[in-house]
Amino acid sequence: MLHRLYAWTLAKAAHRHAEWWLIVFSFLESSIFPIPPHPLLGLMCLAKPEKALRYGIVCTLASVLGGLAGYAIGHFLFATLGQSILSALHLTESFPKAACYLRDYGAEIILVKGATPIPFKLITLTSGFIGLSLFTFIWASILSRGFQFVLVGALFWKFGAPIKLFIERYLALLSIGFVVLIVGGVLAAGMLTGGPTAADKCSGATMATISNR
Repeated sequence: MLHRLYAWTLAKAAHRHAEWWLIVFSFLESSIFPIPPHPLLGLMCLAKPEKALRYGIVCTLASVLGGLAGYAIGHFLFATLGQSILSALHLTESFPKAACYLRDYGAEIILVKGATPIPFKLITLTSGFIGLSLFTFIWASILSRGFQFVLVGALFWKFGAPIKLFIERYLALLSIGFVVLIVGGVLAAGMLTGGPTAADKCSGATMATISNR
């Protein structure tokens, strides 16, 4: 069953309009959409390794442009739209801490947390809300998103055929490992965000403490 699903998804990833779907997913995920583009990117790279580097670059650029849309929502439409997005995605509680960290560390937070399972949309909306330097936001977003997407594309472009054979042979074990990594990554992201044991001032940030901008 797993191999049939893999083959079906791989065929969709090789569709002639797959790149446009990748652009749409990457753009929307940076501001309002809950599903990340990583699975589609990976399968597209598997389906056509010779285009993997291109896919990684396209995914990065679309994600950064979507991030700018999220920045604009956070800066100009937070009260009317931004809060609703955070609430729908269950990110309201994380928002004050993210705002505090971004104000204190700026690009460092985007570079570190933009390359973790922490939703990039939380960073983009929050950056716009606090009025983070647009130049800083853009270059840090390009680096953090590129670290994820271009690196994946480059690896598949370089080692595409052997990786594809390896995945097809050990698909079940890799699926289990992927779930374990995601769960571990989410736990690590929670610690980075500042869990209940965090001692810095941002761990106790609230909307009241960050509302002045």
